[in-house]
Amino acid sequence: MASSALPTLPPAFPLGPPAESAVSGAAVVPLPGPRPVPDAEASGSGGVARWYERVLGWAAVEGPPVQLPTGLRFDALDLPATAGFAVLRRVGGGWPVALCGDRMLMLVAAGSADELPGLLDWLEWGGVGLDLAARGTGGRMPAPTPPGWNGPGTPGAAVWLRPPEPGREVEPALPGLPPFARAVGGGDVTGLARLVSVAATECHRARLLGVGTPRAAGQRLASS
Repeated sequence: MASSALPTLPPAFPLGPPAESAVSGAAVVPLPGPRPVPDAEASGSGGVARWYERVLGWAAVEGPPVQLPTGLRFDALDLPATAGFAVLRRVGGGWPVALCGDRMLMLVAAGSADELPGLLDWLEWGGVGLDLAARGTGGRMPAPTPPGWNGPGTPGAAVWLRPPEPGREVEPALPGLPPFARAVGGGDVTGLARLVSVAATECHRARLLGVGTPRAAGQRLASS
């Protein structure tokens, strides 16, 4: 008569006593180590450029340094950092902002660079030396170190003060002129005219107080 006993299966794991922790009878389960933090310098300009292209879907030009073309998905308002910090204290919003040495770059809607001269005239700032400009079609801005990466350690290297969010389109958050101005920050509508008005005031105040070093006229960026 055939035996009714079930066949013996091999153990799923190697036999042997489990490691004991300081708590009697508790097995120690090894945990995975921390994931290494990406390093901008070790990854090189190609790694940084690929991050912008693959994670954000932005065009990027390999360097060094890596550059982000303006006029495609965004333009950049360029102003002294001292004035820029004052603007951020006064104007609410969630658009990306970068710091590049003693300059601040605020991302605004594509096409805003073309509107800047007319806006300054309309706001009665036309002809006043403000050290306020914009980078638009055909321009570039330094690519800040991606969020969460170790920076290159180069003095004055571009960094994000308010980084873009991966997986989220940047255009809806950018200040622009109607109908391009969108609600940002939970319903706070921050248009380009409001931003430029405050930026012009703070740039003028910084010049009067002698804060920062204004650029020479020949070094200033084109506003259009």
